[in-house]
Amino acid sequence: MFEKCPGAANIQTPTLEIKRCPECGKEVEIFSTDLKVTCNICGFTVYNDVESCVQWCKYAEKCIGKDFYQSLKNKDKRNE
Repeated sequence: MFEKCPGAANIQTPTLEIKRCPECGKEVEIFSTDLKVTCNICGFTVYNDVESCVQWCKYAEKCIGKDFYQSLKNKDKRNE
């Protein structure tokens, strides 16, 4: 991985975000590296809106690692 890519900061150093479950409205904790989490109250799957340089940067795979890169790219294909 590269050392200081500003575009991948939230991926290399995960941040915690609080979202609302679209099904029941309760708070759900999701890290910037999570693609999805399950609501502890109703079981609904809450997806993370991972929008970053990973979609366009030619160094993304080297920057964040092959496995995480592939999981994000597969997510993009499912959303098409």
